[in-house]
Amino acid sequence: MEELDVNVSSSEGFGIAEKIVLLTFISAVILMAILGNLLVMVAVCRDRQLRKIKTNYFIVSLAFADLLVSVLVMPFGAIELVQDNWIYGEMFCLVRTSLDVLLTTASILHLCCISLDRYYAICCQPLVYRNKMTPLRIAVMLGGCWVIPTFISFLPIMQGWNSIGIIDLIQQRQFNKASNSTYCIFMVNKPYAITCSVVAFYIPFLLMVLAYYRIYITAREHAHQIRVLQRAGTPADGRQHPPDQHSTHRMKTETKAAKTLCIIMGCFCLCWAPFFVTNIVDPFINYTVPGKLWTAFLWLGYINSGLNPFLYAFLNKSFRRAFLIILCCGDERYRRPSILGQTVPCSTTTINGSTHVLRTV
Repeated sequence: MEELDVNVSSSEGFGIAEKIVLLTFISAVILMAILGNLLVMVAVCRDRQLRKIKTNYFIVSLAFADLLVSVLVMPFGAIELVQDNWIYGEMFCLVRTSLDVLLTTASILHLCCISLDRYYAICCQPLVYRNKMTPLRIAVMLGGCWVIPTFISFLPIMQGWNSIGIIDLIQQRQFNKASNSTYCIFMVNKPYAITCSVVAFYIPFLLMVLAYYRIYITAREHAHQIRVLQRAGTPADGRQHPPDQHSTHRMKTETKAAKTLCIIMGCFCLCWAPFFVTNIVDPFINYTVPGKLWTAFLWLGYINSGLNPFLYAFLNKSFRRAFLIILCCGDERYRRPSILGQTVPCSTTTINGSTHVLRTV
C-alpha cells in the first residue's frame, strides 16, 4: 500500500548493479505471487473437498486480491523504481495508487475474516459455528472485504483529501529538475494517515491477535485434556481402544494448529507492521523518512501477497495434495484414498495447517 512518498530522488538513486539486483528480486516476487495465487484458485475450483470447507471461500477471494496486487500494482511500482521516473501521467498515478490501497487493504481484511472463521470453528461448538458462518454471513463478510477499502482508497484519493495541507510539498517532490524526472508521489496528511492505517491494519491486526490467541489457548486446553483422559483410561494390558486413537489424532492436529498459527501471525506482522508504523510516524516528523526505507517497507508488504499460497502449501495437507495433483497433471499417486467402507469418527474443519476435530460422533 503506497501510503506515503516512496520516491527515490536522484541524490539517493540506485546504481546499475543495485538496479539489476532489485529487478531480479522484484521479478521473482511478482512471478511467485502470480503463480502461487493462481494455483490456490485453481486448486479450490478443481477439488470438491476443498470447496466444501467454508474457510476456503475466504482463501479464494484472498488469492484473487493478491493476484490483482501482483498484476495491477507491483509491475508499475517496479518500473518506476528501476527507471527512477513515472511516464504514465498524473491521472493513472492516482488510479494506480487507489488500486494499491484498495487491493492491499482487501488482502489484509481477508486475513482478518479467516481468523474470525477459525475462531468460531475451533473455540465454539459445531452448532454455533454453523449458525454463525451461514452462506449469507460469509457473503456479507466477503463483500465487506471489498467495499470497505473503497472508502479509504478511490473515494479520498480521487477527491484529494489525503493531500489537504501538504499540496506544496507534494508538488515539490513530483518533479526533479536536476534529473528532469517525474514521480508518482502519494503523500498523506495526518488525519488520512491515522484513519487509513487504523482501518487497513490496526483494527484487523487487533482482531487477528485476539482470535488467534483464543485459538491457541483452546488448542492447548484440548491437548491437555486429551492427555489426561488417555492416562486415566489406559487399560492394564497397555492396549488402547479406538476412542483413544481418535483422541490422539485430535491432540496432534490441534497442537499442530497452535504452532502454525504462530507462523501465520508472525509472517503477517513481519510483512506489514514496519510499513504501517512508519506510515503514522512519518507525517509527525515532517516526512523525513528516507525514500529507500519506504521502498523496502512497501515491498515487504507486497511480499505478503506472494507468501500466502506457500503457507497453504507447506502447512495444509489438503492444499498440498491439490497442488501436487495440478502440478503433476493429475498423477494418481496424490489422489485421496477412497473412503468407502470407512467410518468417519468425527466432524472436522480445515484450519490452514491441519484438520481440526469439532465433535466426536
